[in-house]
Amino acid sequence: MNQVAEDKMPTGTMAGTPQVLLAHHLKQLKLPTVLREYEKLARECARDGVDHSRYLLRLIELELIDRERRTVERRIRAARFPAVKSFDTFDFTAIPGLNKMLVLELARCEYILRRENIIALGNSGTGKTHVALALGLAACQKGFTVAFTTAAALVNQLMEARDEKRLLKMQRDLAAVKLLIVDELGYVPLSPTGAELLFETFSQRYERGSTIVTSNLPFEDWTQVLGSERLTGALLDRLTHHVSILAMNGDSYRLKQSARRRAAGAEQNQATQVVDPDTGEITAT
Repeated sequence: MNQVAEDKMPTGTMAGTPQVLLAHHLKQLKLPTVLREYEKLARECARDGVDHSRYLLRLIELELIDRERRTVERRIRAARFPAVKSFDTFDFTAIPGLNKMLVLELARCEYILRRENIIALGNSGTGKTHVALALGLAACQKGFTVAFTTAAALVNQLMEARDEKRLLKMQRDLAAVKLLIVDELGYVPLSPTGAELLFETFSQRYERGSTIVTSNLPFEDWTQVLGSERLTGALLDRLTHHVSILAMNGDSYRLKQSARRRAAGAEQNQATQVVDPDTGEITAT
């Protein structure tokens, strides 16, 4: 009887130290933070007189916090952001026409629950992509799936998928994403086929998911990109039905930053120059 019971027990329970077995079981259960922290936390709790229930609670809380961090990191990687940006590094004073309160409200991501859209319009260099990336990051942190692309790259991918007979799968994947960010609509004119495929993508997301679009063109000029007044009208009808519009016209944000860097560099160079009192020559230190 005892031999039969021993035969049915999991491998490793009859031999090895408790630490080795515990490490094995925690790896099997996919609890890496518990494995990493349990000894250190046990010493701290013993020192502070914390009972076993509170020790276990703290240990599980650490695992949950770390698991959520890893999940957010996976969402960020899956979104394929060209860079990770937040509103902490965005200079709202550089674009005085931008409604800061609206942007910060959108960062709460409730518009995604309502399946509403955002369109950021403004000339080049005014921070439209930064705002889109920051909203995308906020969405990842709130638990939503996000995909980032440029309009030109998205159209190229759609056309390749059509040629390779996998367009339906790609369209399903795009429709399933909670937030789709399409950057730089208007920088490159689209072919008639490309415009139709882009229209289909937006149509399939209509009232099913949220979309952020950035463009350097006002709405009346979108026909230049899409090549058809009929298609442009139908696209705008869907995108603007439930939408927040961010007006971001102004002086180039990037040019201002570049000018500030050049000015700072000039000041630094000037500060390190020394005039020789005997010869009057200027030398750098």
